[in-house]
Amino acid sequence: MTRPELGVLYVVVCGGQPAVGLVPFVERALAAGWDVCVVATPAGTKFIDAGLLARLTGHPVRSEYKRPDEPDVLPPADAFVVAPATFNTVNKLAAGISDTLALGLLNEGLGAEKQILLVPAVNGPLARHPAFVAALTTLRAWGIRVVFDPEATGRPFPWEPLSEELPPLAGSPGRTHAKKLVADEERTST
Repeated sequence: MTRPELGVLYVVVCGGQPAVGLVPFVERALAAGWDVCVVATPAGTKFIDAGLLARLTGHPVRSEYKRPDEPDVLPPADAFVVAPATFNTVNKLAAGISDTLALGLLNEGLGAEKQILLVPAVNGPLARHPAFVAALTTLRAWGIRVVFDPEATGRPFPWEPLSEELPPLAGSPGRTHAKKLVADEERTST
């Protein structure tokens, strides 16, 4: 099998009404040259058609950890898109919590310096919650590309414009900003 033009893209879906628009986004990612794998949080599975997504991508939709003796059924990720990202997932990712397969894969991707594009979908009060604001600041400092406008809460989820964000994920090094922050910190602490 030949390698897809842009690599393997894990689309992590966390749930909420915006997740209903996932299929056209996946179709655009496939058309752009990505090998797409969909991973859902347990809550996210309620908002997607896993069978349809599996047929479109050629990969099963995963939402649970596999047993240690089971083979991996998805190819390794080259990049991640987390959309829509819930308040819960954003805060847990910033805290390094891996209590779902989706978070475990994202934390591994972060540690492996993979490109991650995070697109939260939260309501106005949650967008202003101090923990959420701090989490977004932390994730940006770690090199995660966050696409979020707190003034846009309540508007339709930006699936179409999000497709334009996919090409920069391909082949570009991840977390360069985070590496610089760590290097600067190490230099000043000695």
